[in-house]
Order: sequence, then C-alpha cells, then structure tokens
Amino acid sequence: MRPHERIFVALDTPDPDRARALARALAGRVGGFKVGLEAFSSCGPALVGDIRSEGLPVFLDLKLHDIPNTVAGAAAAAARLGISFLTVHALGGSEMVRRAVESSAEAAARAGSSAPTVLAVTVLTSHDDPSLEILGIRGPSAAAVLRLAGIARDAGAGGVVCSPLEVARVREAFPAGTLVVPGVRPSGAAADDQARVATPESAVRAGADRIVVGRPITRAADPVAAADAIAAEIARGCPS
Repeated sequence: MRPHERIFVALDTPDPDRARALARALAGRVGGFKVGLEAFSSCGPALVGDIRSEGLPVFLDLKLHDIPNTVAGAAAAAARLGISFLTVHALGGSEMVRRAVESSAEAAARAGSSAPTVLAVTVLTSHDDPSLEILGIRGPSAAAVLRLAGIARDAGAGGVVCSPLEVARVREAFPAGTLVVPGVRPSGAAADDQARVATPESAVRAGADRIVVGRPITRAADPVAAADAIAAEIARGCPS
C-alpha cells in the first residue's frame, strides 16, 4: 500500500456540495473518504454513491450500537451501498458485532459486491482516563481498548478503530486485523477535541493500516497540498 492510500479523509460536513468538491479535489491523492454521522444524516446514502463514483473506497462511520437484530438490519442496509468499511461499537458486545459481520456480508453478496470490512470502535479518541472513570470504565484507557479489541476479534470483526497510543498493543493482540486510527494530527497541528493523538509517521510506525484525518486537510487553505504533506509524513513511518 502506497503512503497516500493509507489516508482516509473525514468529510465531516452537512454540505453535500462541499463534500463532493473535496472528494473530487482529493481523488487519487488519498485512499478514501470517511462519511460520518453529520454528513450521512444531512446528505444521506446519495452522498455515498457520489463519492464512490470518484473511484475510491467509502468508510461509513456510523458507529452502530443497538440490540443485535437492529444493528444487523442497519449493517445490511449499509452494505448494499457498496461501502468498503463500516463501524460498529465494540461496547455493543460480541453477538452484536457478529451479527453485523454476517448480515453485511450476506447483503453485499446478494447485491453482487464485496463485503465491507466491519471495524469495531474501541474507545473514542476524545476520551482520556478521567472521563472513562466517570463513565464507570475503570483502569487505563489502554486496558479498555485491548479488552474491546479482543471482543471484536473473537466475534469476527475485520479490524478495530483505536487511538494511535494503543495501536502497537492492539496489533499484537489482533495481528490479522485492519487497524484504523483517528486522532492523527500532522506535526505542529492543534489537537482540537482529540485527547489521545499522534503524528501520521508515529501512527503508521506503530502499526496503523489506515489513518483518519479531517480538519487538518478539509480546513486547510490547500487541501491537496495538506494531504500530500501527510502522505510524506506517512512515508517516513512506513516499514521498509
């Protein structure tokens, strides 16, 4: 995988024209586009189709978390859109994750497309140890991430989403998994609302397969140049 293909750009905007313009501008300079809750709620499935028409993968980041039957139905509907990656919350438990994997694969097969990789979100990168303790999750966040990654692995998930600070240990626990890492900021960039962050180089060096970058690219004066600079940072961290 070439360095720029490891970048998923987060299209966190309610404006479909803005999302489409970014996708067109960045096509061929990044590995795909993440459509999250804001963009999907505002623009709907049509945006996924528009982005896919640019010839790059779509990472549908809905973080599904409900009873297993409900998540199974939502995962099947998402798979019919032709997406490449779909997120669920590992906190939903092993049965929920398993049903999401099975139903999305079945729906994709019926639609004549490849099954999406189901990624289980472990602990959001906006959390740190004190905020987790308030929620009743005691112990360091790294321990919670590893527990949840193990649940996801054993339930058949294709990989997990974790912060760059845990990715090396998750790679040891889930060697065959696809590890997608948000909370990545280029050297010198502000952390914004992320609590557990790292640079593109260090995230990839630690074992990330893909990184998710939003505002450092989408709010840059020149998004293409920003993406190219991040790809150059990734290249320094890629295994030789």
